[in-house]
Amino acid sequence: MMHKGTLRRWLAGATLVLWASPALGRSASGDTPQIQNARVETRTLPSSLNDEVQRWVASSTKARWLGYSVPQVGGQHEICCSNYRGNSDRCGTCTLEGEHSGVNINSNNKVDKTIRLESSGELAVMLRAEGSTLSKIRVFSMQCTVDGGGLDILWLENVKSSDSVAMLEKFVTASKSLSEEARHDSLSKGALTAIALHDDASADRALQSFASPEQRDGLRRETAFWLGEARGAEGLRTLQKMARSDPSPWVREQVTFALSVGDQPNALNEMIRMAHEDQSPHVRGQALFWLAQKAGKQAENTISGAIENDPDTEVKKKAVFALSQMPKDEGVPKLIEVAQTNKNPEVRKQAMFWLGQSEDPRALAFFEKILTP
Repeated sequence: MMHKGTLRRWLAGATLVLWASPALGRSASGDTPQIQNARVETRTLPSSLNDEVQRWVASSTKARWLGYSVPQVGGQHEICCSNYRGNSDRCGTCTLEGEHSGVNINSNNKVDKTIRLESSGELAVMLRAEGSTLSKIRVFSMQCTVDGGGLDILWLENVKSSDSVAMLEKFVTASKSLSEEARHDSLSKGALTAIALHDDASADRALQSFASPEQRDGLRRETAFWLGEARGAEGLRTLQKMARSDPSPWVREQVTFALSVGDQPNALNEMIRMAHEDQSPHVRGQALFWLAQKAGKQAENTISGAIENDPDTEVKKKAVFALSQMPKDEGVPKLIEVAQTNKNPEVRKQAMFWLGQSEDPRALAFFEKILTP
């Protein structure tokens, strides 16, 4: 669980008006992100978040934004806009009115080499409405600077994480007509991302519901990624269930990747099990690939076992490719062994190909040996 500093609240109904100003540092209370180029009204949430958002959307004839903060999952990380203006290692200025709405996740420790104790541990959730319709959901860490694009921003205080998750859930799963599909897909992904980054048990429960086989395949795939990226041990438990019971190979393929991006040690065991047991050759092959990326030497026995024992030649070939992705001191000797001894000519051919791509002196010596009369 991350540290959540105690925040002092501004007086109810306080209003701050800005226009095309330089980036503003947050107040000592840390109530708002650093906002520039916007008119900002700060208000204490007067009723339920869901009711307030509905009223605000209905009254939004012109484009404007509503925002609030909740505790952010992930410890010492910064959640940046994908269209931020800044260098590649730091969150720069997030432009709310850009076309893109994804996020980048940067590790503070990787960037600074130290833990930044002044980090707020808070996530900003931003909703855009225009023409009485919600059109976009954005998230970023409170450390980021925000360019409001000259629009009005209503900033709500005293929002509870569980209320935020409950409000966002309906945007993830709402039914849609064909004409609304593109807009809904964008809202669904934005709301799902926001929920996944909430430091609250209600977020785990919501993600578990999104991973249910009754949900559409695309949603289950998106959910699998965030379970691995952001939800720790609870996310791993849900991924293990998906790996064993999800009916779609397309979804289980994503589960192999999601297991590889997390930091839970038991994820490796599930990846190994999938490489051995999944009914889909494609999923077994993907599990082998991500094992090689994640585990190196630890995965060698599983990868070599697939080359020797898997009944599907395509899986064997993917396992050979997985060897090529391992550190060269581990992968190249195994590729040479496969090229020399495997009984399947397609597998030997694949091993020779990846040896040629390795540019390793041992591969060159091997080719000289077999090609020289």
